[in-house]
Amino acid sequence: MISFDDFSKVELRVGEILEAEKIEQSDKLLALKVSLGEKTKQIVAGIGKQYRSSQLIGKKVAIVANLEPRSLMGYTSEGMLLAGHDKNNEPVLLELRKKAHNGSRIS
Repeated sequence: MISFDDFSKVELRVGEILEAEKIEQSDKLLALKVSLGEKTKQIVAGIGKQYRSSQLIGKKVAIVANLEPRSLMGYTSEGMLLAGHDKNNEPVLLELRKKAHNGSRIS
């Protein structure tokens, strides 16, 4: 269990995927450019087996926007996409309706 104060530190935001590129050295990692309204973040996500880059452009997704940057295979990831899993334990992105404003806080 975590306290409400700990949970309130997590910044969940609406992001729109602007670009998606397969990381050649990996069979599952994609480098994404995600718009948060006034700023854009690069996020590296392990969803390349389930999603083609072209499928992701324009999708509105939920992200954790305040994670410390982390290097993965030479790419800096500045956040994390939120996903569930299907019955085969494969990731399924949490998508939002197009009306959600880029960068708006998810609560």
